[in-house]
Amino acid sequence: MTTTSSTASLGAFTGTAQPTPHRFERAVAAPAAVVVPTVPIPAAPPPRAHSGTWGRRLVQRARRAPISLWLAWGVLALVALWAVAPGAFTSYSATVGVAGQQLQAPSAAHWLGTDALGRDGYARLVFGAVHSLSGAFLAVAVGLVLGTLLGVLAGSIGGWVEDVIMRTVDVLLSVPSLLLSLSIIIILGFGTLNAAVAVGVASVASFARLTRSEVVRVRRSDYVEAAFGSGGRFGAVLWRHVLPNSLTSVIAMAALQFGSAILSISTLGFLGYGAPPPTPEWGLLIAEGRNYISTAWWLTTVPGLVVVAVVLAANRISAALTKGRA
Repeated sequence: MTTTSSTASLGAFTGTAQPTPHRFERAVAAPAAVVVPTVPIPAAPPPRAHSGTWGRRLVQRARRAPISLWLAWGVLALVALWAVAPGAFTSYSATVGVAGQQLQAPSAAHWLGTDALGRDGYARLVFGAVHSLSGAFLAVAVGLVLGTLLGVLAGSIGGWVEDVIMRTVDVLLSVPSLLLSLSIIIILGFGTLNAAVAVGVASVASFARLTRSEVVRVRRSDYVEAAFGSGGRFGAVLWRHVLPNSLTSVIAMAALQFGSAILSISTLGFLGYGAPPPTPEWGLLIAEGRNYISTAWWLTTVPGLVVVAVVLAANRISAALTKGRA
């Protein structure tokens, strides 16, 4: 009754007929107007060109590299050139001597003197890079491939597979690497190839342990769990997310192991388990010159210094890779 009379009064006041609301309708008050302060939005900056190409960024990183890293890369580059094209650095033979030129001191004709058979010392050092570097690369490849495979299986599968692999790794790590290499050489036989395989097998345990720890660390990351939660398959997640983020430390260790492999192969050659004479292998050069160290010191000192320089260069590059600067 009150609503009907109010509507009729309003229609009489405005001079227009107002419809009679239904009895179930309720009057809803209009919301108050909300004033939103206007905040000026800055215009988007114009698209900026790339700061530089890949080559320019590489040059910038090279300029920031310390001198020690440059020297390390220079040493490895020189030794690699010796191994690739030894004939471009010397015209002498590494295995054939010249009669009457035994144990000559370093001179303009023979930069590093001659040995007891009249063979040029510099030529034997250059040609020896082929055997030492190839053996070191093979040893690192064997250790890297086998160790990474075992580490990935242990870290990704877990369970009894991880227990079996890691207990085997612990047993291998408990044996000195040189003793393990000698045991494998006795089984396989002498030679540069067998020595490289022996050194590589001895380094499998180190690669496996490092890879397993990196895989376990990445496997527990949030983005890996999210990839599994979104329906990603085990192999796809392992290949796209786990492996790329786990191999940085492994690659740095491979550079470090390269220097250790050269040292181990040279040690085996010095002990007589490496390349047979007259192969110009660095460890064999040191062994052959030790009998003349009092009269021809260069036969032992120079190859030893080259081995030390290559090992230190590999260690320096490995440290730079660990810090992400190489």
